[in-house]
Amino acid sequence: MVLTMSNKSQHITLGIVGTGAMGRGIAQIAAQAGCRVLLLDARDGAAAEAKAALLKQWEKLVEKGRMPAAAAEAAGARLAVVAGVHDLTYANVVVEAIVERLDAKRALFKELDDIVSADCVLATNTSSLSVTAIAAGTARPGRVAGFHFFNPVPLMKVVEVVAGALTEAPALDLLTELAGEWGHRPVRAQDTPGFIVNHAGRGYVTEALAILRECVAEVPVIDAILRDAAGFRLGPFELLDLTGLDVSHPVMESIYRQYYDDPRYRPSPIAAQRLAAGLLGRKSGRGFYRYDGAPNAEAPASSAASWAGPVWVSDAQPAAAAEARALLQSLGAVLETTARPGDKTLIIVTPLGSDVSACVAAEGLDARRTLGLDTLLPLDRRRTLMRSPATDPDIAAAAQALFARDGVAASLIADSAGFVAQRVLASIVNIGCEIAQQGICSPSDLDRAVELGLGYPQGPLAWGEALGGGRVLAILRGLYQRTGDPRYRPSLWLTRRVESGVPLNQA
Repeated sequence: MVLTMSNKSQHITLGIVGTGAMGRGIAQIAAQAGCRVLLLDARDGAAAEAKAALLKQWEKLVEKGRMPAAAAEAAGARLAVVAGVHDLTYANVVVEAIVERLDAKRALFKELDDIVSADCVLATNTSSLSVTAIAAGTARPGRVAGFHFFNPVPLMKVVEVVAGALTEAPALDLLTELAGEWGHRPVRAQDTPGFIVNHAGRGYVTEALAILRECVAEVPVIDAILRDAAGFRLGPFELLDLTGLDVSHPVMESIYRQYYDDPRYRPSPIAAQRLAAGLLGRKSGRGFYRYDGAPNAEAPASSAASWAGPVWVSDAQPAAAAEARALLQSLGAVLETTARPGDKTLIIVTPLGSDVSACVAAEGLDARRTLGLDTLLPLDRRRTLMRSPATDPDIAAAAQALFARDGVAASLIADSAGFVAQRVLASIVNIGCEIAQQGICSPSDLDRAVELGLGYPQGPLAWGEALGGGRVLAILRGLYQRTGDPRYRPSLWLTRRVESGVPLNQA
């Protein structure tokens, strides 16, 4: 049967196998859009429970004035509980949302092969398994595709439509059209580990864990910098606690292993140790923060007197130096404009992908009086200062107080090539560029998927453009040179577009 109506949902019978949170959410949006939905679950009574829960959910939406009563009644009438896979004979599409095990998914699709029609699309909601591997157990792999929604489905308005190695265009086109009718933004992806969203998300928490492991800053400081200065809704450790390490760490390890231990995706021993200790996050009462009523450590604020002497700013990075001087002038600091700093002057450097120790050595500066200022992001939300091992603690505290003189918080971190925000944002952009380079999806789908699926302020390619591709490339090259870690090797997508003057988000 070939569907040609402009609104396909009204002519679709959708089978959903697995009626947990994901299956239930998919059923809700599909029934609301006009699909007839058949609910099936291996556990006795689970499908009936799902239907009852959905009817109650629609009732609540009506009470809150968010859904007309007639629409709720019509959606409920489209739901039906079925007893077994043989009841899915006339389904046009079957979505599985069962346990995340390859053998179970392959067995289900193999069983459906002889039951549903030849043109029925078999869609898997897998988040981590290969669509190609799932399809390999079927007689018609061309009709098998990924249809990866995010939890909670009604609120997370993005879905990845994933092409396995043998998936044919009609299956992808139908799922893409249905997703749009159901109120979601479909993004097309090739079958690779993590697809788009889980792949692109590796840069945020993994780099934050690397920063923590290097003792650059404590958990609340790292979270505060990335939340306040970079604009993330949650800091990386707040996010890990919300998701739970029992969920997050296995995903980190899985993607790392599936990419044959590519250093870009390297997990952290910190997460493995905390998982073994049962420090899962909110669900266990304790993670990187405490949720059992005990007090949490807070990002420390300087109580020292503000630096009152002259301040000299290095011109090694001219544009960054100009930003630093403008800020210092607004704070009432006395700027020293000589070619070299005086003997009692506070020295400020503005490294990009480097650290204070390297700046001191390269410019012959007094390490005791030198601190770094990160100018990658706007300086009106939170400022980050960096000290070297040789920086005088009293001078560092006075400088921190100076940079917070107008009420904007200033964080003080230990020496780190690339500060905190530089490292994390460059990693996010670099992984995004590699996704584009590998042709996993289009640049526009990548950015939109990350915005909707991860809630980032911008997609990785758009963010790279906003920060400046040249600056991001300089940060990565500096990190690579300083650490020797191939984790920071720049993507060729980034390098070539910077060298050619082509926007990062241009295909």
